[in-house]
Amino acid sequence: MNATLQEQDGTDEVILSARHIAKSFGNVHALKSVHFDIHRGQVTTLFGENGAGKSTLMKILSGVLQPTSGEIHLDGRPVSVASTTEAQRLGISIIHQELSLAPNLSVRDNIFMGRELGGPTGIDYAEEERQTRLLMEELDEPIDPRTPVEELRLGQQQIVEIARALSANSRILIMDEPTSALSASEVEVLFRVIRDLKSRGVSIVYISHHLEEALTITDHAVVLRDGTMTAYAPRRDIDLEWIVTNMVGEGFDLGAPPSGYVMGEVALSLREVSVPDATLPERSAVDRLSLDVKAGEIVCIYGLMGAGRTELLESVAGRLPLSGGSVLLQGRDVSRLGIAERIEQGLVLVPEDRQRDGLVQTMSVGENLSLASIGSFTRRLFTSRRREQSVVEESIRNVHIKTDGGGAEIGSLSGGNQQKVVIGKMLATHPDVVLLDEPSRGIDIGAKAEVFRLLSEGARQGLAVVFTTSEVGECLSIAHRVVVMSRGRIAAEFGADVSKAEIMAASGEAVAA
Repeated sequence: MNATLQEQDGTDEVILSARHIAKSFGNVHALKSVHFDIHRGQVTTLFGENGAGKSTLMKILSGVLQPTSGEIHLDGRPVSVASTTEAQRLGISIIHQELSLAPNLSVRDNIFMGRELGGPTGIDYAEEERQTRLLMEELDEPIDPRTPVEELRLGQQQIVEIARALSANSRILIMDEPTSALSASEVEVLFRVIRDLKSRGVSIVYISHHLEEALTITDHAVVLRDGTMTAYAPRRDIDLEWIVTNMVGEGFDLGAPPSGYVMGEVALSLREVSVPDATLPERSAVDRLSLDVKAGEIVCIYGLMGAGRTELLESVAGRLPLSGGSVLLQGRDVSRLGIAERIEQGLVLVPEDRQRDGLVQTMSVGENLSLASIGSFTRRLFTSRRREQSVVEESIRNVHIKTDGGGAEIGSLSGGNQQKVVIGKMLATHPDVVLLDEPSRGIDIGAKAEVFRLLSEGARQGLAVVFTTSEVGECLSIAHRVVVMSRGRIAAEFGADVSKAEIMAASGEAVAA
């Protein structure tokens, strides 16, 4: 059923209806006469590539942005969602893709920020703490309400963001990439919460780049492409191929392992590497792990949450200390070098959390791109602006970043293009080995393909590539070799012809019959 030919005509009750929604930013038309319905007590999933207009539409529905034209009806009556406060009054809440928590405040204070509970002598902190504990229990996350958010790992911070939205008792809950930082078990808990909310009549709008995952929870699917609604169908009429075809066209895949060249010598060698667990120092997050990666080889590391993937990459890059073993780059021991020194030696890391660890939000696109390679165009106290501009333009061109130029604000880019900035920044240092921790987190399938193509091109030029993923399907794309981690150790190694079932079984993950 094509939404450009007929309206969404589900028989379920429509609680919110948006019609002819358009939004322009100068000469850029982010949305073009979009129609969108939200059904009472059901999940409507919004699919589309980065930059398709999904987040813009959701920001309009939640009062963050105002439409250039169009109208919104709630319960059959026209409404003006003039602000986020007005949206909350109407019962509309949103969980943004990029976390909006105050890291220096506690979990309790973040959940009730701007909605503090009053008591006879001021804020009733005891009641806020009680309600926070109940929310954490509902989400199966035993976090102390008084814990500062900055002490939580990324997945736990995402749970706090979800708890804050749940605490508002909304009629309509918009979830923009809510599972991008969650483990498989945390996703299951979230889906249980969503089903419970549906049973209570709460309507969910769900945005996700995890297509197969989204199919398990959705009741209706809408696809946006270049600011236009291209397709709508109820769950019974859609499958993965339908989504991908309407998003990016026919004949799409994530690529294949690059071939037609001879790999070089071992570029990265890990020997009996051990890394202590930050929460339980007496145990190891990585336990005596050894691994060799050749120049021109792409290695994928797969594992469940807690397997030690992130700790491994961060220790190799110098962000975490080793408790044992050594890291050799081109045969040279770099275990005692700092992060900057390892970058100079040709070893770089693209971190999992691009917002916190990969980008400086107050800097422009160009300043972010040139940051890691600043030494190449700085002599004593003087910086060559011409050389820096050359680096920036070359990176934008080579990494195919969609931007108005190096002077554009980093926040003006889509998630996929921000990720390419982080990758471009590290590639501008001309490394021998690049480590990427969940490089496709929070980006769409088209952007994933572009990122993987960049890595394939790098491998052809002799770059050694190691990337981690929590999506089994990505292991079957460009990797020459798949390494499965479990409890800090290598559980299995496979060639490019491995199956999903083999990878999941090796990780200890239950394989569906």
